[in-house]
Amino acid sequence: METGSTLGLVRHKLSTARSVTVLTGAGISADSGVPTFRGADGLWRHYRAEDLATPEAFARDPRLVWEWYNWRRELIATKRPNPAHEAVASMEQRFKQFWLITQNVDGLHRDAGSRQLSEIHGNIWKVRCTRCREIVDNREVPIAMLPLCGSCGGLLRPHIVWFGESLAEEDLDRSAAALQSSDVCLIVGTSGLVYPAAGFGAIAKQAGAFIVEINLDATPHSNLADATLQGRARDIVPLLLEA
Repeated sequence: METGSTLGLVRHKLSTARSVTVLTGAGISADSGVPTFRGADGLWRHYRAEDLATPEAFARDPRLVWEWYNWRRELIATKRPNPAHEAVASMEQRFKQFWLITQNVDGLHRDAGSRQLSEIHGNIWKVRCTRCREIVDNREVPIAMLPLCGSCGGLLRPHIVWFGESLAEEDLDRSAAALQSSDVCLIVGTSGLVYPAAGFGAIAKQAGAFIVEINLDATPHSNLADATLQGRARDIVPLLLEA
C-alpha cells in the first residue's frame, strides 16, 4: 500500500464528496478466490473462455456451453463476499449519490448487499430465454443441461454478455450518467484493458472527478489516477471508510 498521506487524502476526498462512483473488476473477486476465467485460469477441457463464451458456440453446441457454465456456477457458489465487497455495499448509505459499476458476473456484490449497481457484463445467476427474452434468477447448482423457459418453453442461456455482443444500452447510459456526475471515482481491481469499461475512468476524469485506483499492479488507468493505493482490494477498500 502507498503511504498514509495518500490514504488520508483519499479519505478526505470521500468525506467531502456528494457523488461517488465505484468501478470494479476481477481483482476484487480474486480476493474471494474467484478465478479470472481468462488465460490458464479459463482453460476447461482444453477450451478457452473465448471459444465458449460466444453466441456462435452456443448456437453450435448449447450443451457444451452449459456444461462449462455449470462448472463455473458450481465453483462460484462456494465463494463469499470479502471485506471489499462489504465496504462497497456500505457506501450506498454514506453518500447522497452512489453508483457501482462492476465487470464481474459472479453476483458477489449483490450477495454483499449492493443494490445501486450496473452489472455491465451480466450475472451468472440469471438466465435469459432465447425465444421470449425473459430474464429470471436461477440459483440451481447444477442447472439442467438444456434448461427451458418456464413461460414459453424456449431454450435458456446464461444472462452474460458474450464476446461479440454489445452491452445493454440501459447499463451504458446509467454508468455514463454516474461517471459524469462523480466527485470521486474509485477504480478497483480492473485491468483497464476491456472496453468499454476501460474508458470509464477517462469519462469521470473529464467530468472533474478525483480518480482513485486500487490495484496490485499498474494499469492503463494509472496515468489517469489522482491517487494510487497499491495492494489487495480486501485490505484497502475497508480502510477508505475509517475516520
